[in-house]
Amino acid sequence: MRRFINQNKQQVKSVYCNLCGKEIKIEKGIIKEGVATVEQHWGYFSEKDGQIHSFDLCEKCYDMLTEKFVLPVAVTNEKELI
Repeated sequence: MRRFINQNKQQVKSVYCNLCGKEIKIEKGIIKEGVATVEQHWGYFSEKDGQIHSFDLCEKCYDMLTEKFVLPVAVTNEKELI
């Protein structure tokens, strides 16, 4: 869950893991630890047609969730870290 400094959502004030509630470390509007952000736009053929769902997970909760997957997460490596 993200909170922003102003209405135009340009600078992040705080981020919390939606699963465990942990506050994610932020310095000067920059997220300083691992967080998985999901934004799902539901469309036709779903029971949530037209809704947008979003959430954030800390790295620990992400690992806990994905280890339960029957099919593993596809992992590739970045060629260059910015």
